[in-house]
Amino acid sequence: MLDEVLQDLQASIAKAHESLKSNLSRLRTGRATAAMLDSVRVDYYGTPTPINQMANVQIPEPRLIVIKPWEKGQSRAIDKAIRDANLGLNPQVDGELIRIPIPPLTEERRKELAKQARKMGEETKIAVREARRTAKELVDQLVADGDVGEDEGDLAWKKGEEIVVAGSKAVDDIIAAKEKDIMTV
Repeated sequence: MLDEVLQDLQASIAKAHESLKSNLSRLRTGRATAAMLDSVRVDYYGTPTPINQMANVQIPEPRLIVIKPWEKGQSRAIDKAIRDANLGLNPQVDGELIRIPIPPLTEERRKELAKQARKMGEETKIAVREARRTAKELVDQLVADGDVGEDEGDLAWKKGEEIVVAGSKAVDDIIAAKEKDIMTV
């Protein structure tokens, strides 16, 4: 039973890390990535649809995204959705192609993005601490119910603490790598 609690703790921390990585991939670093457009939804016949489900998204060069809709006439809707998403991007419609040049980031904007990354890291650490609290309560409950001995519970909790410390360190490493990426000109 204690092993299951520790496995659940590890799984919760891993999910928090994946969520953090996903959120960080949406932050602009000055280089074009298709993930920058993941949060954009286009009104496609009344249904909010992700761009990658209605068009080819390509990155032909580091500072350019090219979108080619599968259906003629969707260029304007995609253009409008990108502008409405407030990403700081200025799409240019060229017939059926949409070109999105990625402007270089200013120093001020880089610092702002790094601050956002740190905030996301703190939110992830809160999720890790929440998973820790839940696991601790489960271990305490197992000890209180007499399902496991106190020594076993203490030993399991020491392992749990090691998992939490490693999880928090991983968050710091992920954020440090992203900050370095953002601050690199």
